[in-house]
Amino acid sequence: MPEADPLPPPPRAHLRDWLAGSRFSLTARILLINVIALGLLAVSFFYLDNYRRQLLGERFLRARSEVEIAADALATARPSDRRAQIAAIGVRQHLRLRVYDRKGDMIADSFALAPPSFTLVDPTAEPFLPRAARLLDRAMDMALGAAEVPAYSEPPVDTSDAWPEVRLSRTSGLTIVRQRTAPDRTPVITAATPLGRDGMTLLALQNTPDITQSVRDARQTLADIVGVALLISILLSLFLARTIVQPLRTLVRAAIRVRLGRDRTVVVPRLPDRGDEIGLLARAISDMTAALRDRIDAVDRFAADVAHEIKNPLASLRSALESLEKVEDPGLRRQLADIAAHDVRRLDRLVTEIADASRIDAELSRATFEPVDLAALAKALVGARESRGDNQPCQVEASLHGIGPAWVMGDAPRLERVFENLLDNAVSFTPPGGRVTLDITRSETRIVAEVSDEGPGIPFEARERVFERFHSLRPDSEAFGSHSGLGLAIARTIIAAHDGTLTARDRSDGRQGARLVVDLPASAPGVEP
Repeated sequence: MPEADPLPPPPRAHLRDWLAGSRFSLTARILLINVIALGLLAVSFFYLDNYRRQLLGERFLRARSEVEIAADALATARPSDRRAQIAAIGVRQHLRLRVYDRKGDMIADSFALAPPSFTLVDPTAEPFLPRAARLLDRAMDMALGAAEVPAYSEPPVDTSDAWPEVRLSRTSGLTIVRQRTAPDRTPVITAATPLGRDGMTLLALQNTPDITQSVRDARQTLADIVGVALLISILLSLFLARTIVQPLRTLVRAAIRVRLGRDRTVVVPRLPDRGDEIGLLARAISDMTAALRDRIDAVDRFAADVAHEIKNPLASLRSALESLEKVEDPGLRRQLADIAAHDVRRLDRLVTEIADASRIDAELSRATFEPVDLAALAKALVGARESRGDNQPCQVEASLHGIGPAWVMGDAPRLERVFENLLDNAVSFTPPGGRVTLDITRSETRIVAEVSDEGPGIPFEARERVFERFHSLRPDSEAFGSHSGLGLAIARTIIAAHDGTLTARDRSDGRQGARLVVDLPASAPGVEP
């Protein structure tokens, strides 16, 4: 009996040999994996876009039918019953019906005849999750290249001229359906149709948040598909990793050298057995990328802030100097010279504080913290300011409540800088004759210092922005450019380096004014170190 021919290998073996074989380039194998994942994503995107168009198409047909049925019902009703029927149809069908006469004036509105059957959502009053969903909606529209839909807004004068669909329906005698977008990005569908033979036009408006919710549900399906695609990609990548272990090790060494600022070369050797280099590479690249990104972002932000803040005084100084050469009047020349001198002082103060702000983190990271009596520091600081006249024209008091020493671990000069900035800020806002208080209290584990003034206070929405660099919310009576907007930012940086917090609040006694609260950990529970 002749020997049977061997059976060919199953297709799965062919695929495995193709993926792992050395005859095919690594580029071809990676391309196959990416095509699989991208193919699934592309199909999902098209599915989502088609699904949304189908929902809108069905709702357009429904809106056309509803407005035509409503128009027929109103056309056959007695004039005395029309308003009641408009209100009833609007409530029952969740529509807003408007009727315009031959001249284009609105003669009936279902929302005026009965309680509104729906309300457009105010997006600013919604919690985080709906806002995040709208951001995803916008991102999906951009990814799909969806056409921009006009925003819905109530016209200031409600006539037929405010609604293009009403004008078109009146001239053509047909039912016209249009779509707009509500403030919460849900569809608003309007349908206009002739009403009877008197030249009147009926406009029906409905909000369809269910369409948006259906699309979001479909997006969840898309996320599931992406998850499956990601799982397939991971499995294939793990299989492929066996062929690239040595290149991974080379990439790890290169990434570390890049992060340390050294030169690097990448050599792709022959493929060894698989190890744990994938995780090591991920961590090395992540650390390198994060370090580079943080440094580049910090430099870019700081450079942009400095350029913005220095530009204005430089422009003012240049203008004053250019004008000084052309002016003959001694009084005006003296005024221009004063402006130039003020701008020079402003630039000097700005550059000094910018330099201080730029190096404060590095200095605090190298500083050795020692026990500091915050109560004694505050009392001495208030006395020194009083002797220098820095508190004028206000009265500054240090209220220690008989707590005795208030020990914290810190850098005394930097903590003094914090309270100097806070008191300068409070004095600048307090009217002449007012009072600024520095209260210090102590618990078992915390030391709390509060600087309260009698100024206008800080609006709730600005209580975080006042701690941003170069943000300045100054009183109207203060000369422009007297402060750089860095004082509170520097103070918060110093307090954060001491494991504390600096926040802005209302005064605890309910009076007008601001209260800046410094909360620091006590060095020991009420015991001097």
